[in-house]
Amino acid sequence: MAAGRLAAAGGSTVKDTNGAVRVVIADDERLVRTGLRVVIDAEPDLTVVGEAADGAEVVPLVRELRPDVVLMDVRMPGIDGIRATEQLVGGMAEPPRILVVTTFEHDDHVYDALRAGAAGFLLKRASAEEMVQAVRLVARGDSLLFPAAVRELALRQVPAGRRAADRGPIGRLTEREGQVLRLMAAGLSNGEIAGRLVLSQETVKTHVGSVLAKLGARDRTQAVIAAYESGFVLPG
Repeated sequence: MAAGRLAAAGGSTVKDTNGAVRVVIADDERLVRTGLRVVIDAEPDLTVVGEAADGAEVVPLVRELRPDVVLMDVRMPGIDGIRATEQLVGGMAEPPRILVVTTFEHDDHVYDALRAGAAGFLLKRASAEEMVQAVRLVARGDSLLFPAAVRELALRQVPAGRRAADRGPIGRLTEREGQVLRLMAAGLSNGEIAGRLVLSQETVKTHVGSVLAKLGARDRTQAVIAAYESGFVLPG
């Protein structure tokens, strides 16, 4: 897996017991798609409903099949995973959760995909257990973050001038909400944040929701990206 600890927080259930989590796989390598399908379909609560070889195929396929999760290769011919993510997140009222699949954790394209709306990323060399855990996490509304890797990407992607710029919506956060956001960027779960700040998990959940609302962030990943790009949290 990527450098740093995997962080996720949020709901406690994967899916309604009436059906499995529906997954679409987008990757230009047939062997990779086949391997992912075998891993996912082996789980009783997960099922692959479609495959695409590039971003141009995955966008109409997702609109037709309405999956819960898309495993999106970040580098594909034609429309790459970044543009496909932008089109899905920006063009659907209820877009699927997108999990970027990449060979290298420090690929700058990963940061662009996270900015575009992906819920997190997964390395192609991840174990089968890590892959299915990641799909379940994002399906239930969690974000999949690797704080050390995201910090490294932000350090390269966000120029010093932008990191010192006006913080915009982050300036509307209360002091407590700012503390919560910094701990989110460090990869702490709601339970860990509650322990660190001596708060109840319900209170932390409320603060997280308020942070997302004030920042206009779809999920924790987007909030953390905003924290880095505003200079509220400094990478490195």
